Amino acid sequence: MTETTKTGNKNWRPATTLVHGGTMRSPFGETSETIYLTQGFTYSGAEAAEARFNGEDPGYVYSRYANPTVTMFEDRIKALEGAEAARATASGMAAVNLALMAAVRAGDHVIAAKALFGSCRYICETLLPRFGVESTLVDGTDIEQWKAAVRPNTKALFLESPTNPTLEVIDIEAVAQIAKEAGARLIVDNVFATPLYQSPFQLGADVVVYSATKHIDGQGRCLGGVILSDEEWINDEVMPFIKHTGPHMSPFSAWVLLKGLETLPLRVARQTETAGRIADYLASQSKVARLIYPGRDDHPQADVAKRQMSGGSTMLAMEIEGGKEAAFRFTNALEIVKISNNLGDAKSLITHPATTTHQSIGEEARAELGITDGILRLSIGLEDPQDLLEDIEKALQAI
Repeated sequence: MTETTKTGNKNWRPATTLVHGGTMRSPFGETSETIYLTQGFTYSGAEAAEARFNGEDPGYVYSRYANPTVTMFEDRIKALEGAEAARATASGMAAVNLALMAAVRAGDHVIAAKALFGSCRYICETLLPRFGVESTLVDGTDIEQWKAAVRPNTKALFLESPTNPTLEVIDIEAVAQIAKEAGARLIVDNVFATPLYQSPFQLGADVVVYSATKHIDGQGRCLGGVILSDEEWINDEVMPFIKHTGPHMSPFSAWVLLKGLETLPLRVARQTETAGRIADYLASQSKVARLIYPGRDDHPQADVAKRQMSGGSTMLAMEIEGGKEAAFRFTNALEIVKISNNLGDAKSLITHPATTTHQSIGEEARAELGITDGILRLSIGLEDPQDLLEDIEKALQAI
């Protein structure tokens, strides 16, 4: 019972693709995707094993290289993004690290936006230089800074948009043009926008990465990441890295994420609608010094957001009057919204970046990015919107 049938249609719309795309069914005709919990695979003979290893037979060899359940996840997200190829990893940071490492060699140069998740800045500022790769951090919203940073040895440009945690929106199309002229690859972390609200490949990106832990799972169950790009680069650069260093996604995580993809449009639409309502409410509150939401006209890069995003976000940021003490008082008074450094979850989550996700980058870097002691990052979940509003209103009264 080894033969499988595969479903997929490039003309399907996103919601259909997210339910059926890339599904492989065994002769048993199972409804839900099969979890292939196996480390390795057997062969009918020594000749068959030789053919598999030398590439004459395209079957599976070892689950550190590839696995049927993981392939289904890769094929489904690939179809949604319109990418030629995808490789899944054990976490979002594994995907970011792999994408950057696969793009450079010793002596190369990377340009990255300053507004990055703390671990991403660590890779750019600390890890890459250990291997002879220089990096330059720029204000991602200033296109002239991107241009000025380009060197003859620049091989990769890296950005998040919207950024974590202050939700800056970077002009991906403009940065992609700079990368193209420099002969470099543009790598875009698309987590906050989700694949439903922003299509970096259509804007000129060469590589797109996700922490699938976030909206794709979206229910706090497992870690995962994915890298998408053209087939040649994935096969020649990314696949050998995965094969020899081992950051591959587990089959069980892939199965969980496949289930997450099925409901992704419903969850993200509901979360975004609620986030917009909460953003409008918070913008009118005197105890909120600053409200940042890509779906509002008062967002600093509202024009760019409207041009390259088809929806707001499930995320918002706010600065509480009174600094850290007031921000902590507000956070601790919340009942429904939980304190967590995760995001994109069915549960509404809040974090204080200066003391958690961005604590490691230092006070000076946080000040440069506008991450004050009063800034809070709020990820909106699937609770009743009115309950969330009442919870937030009560917490504001506690300041």
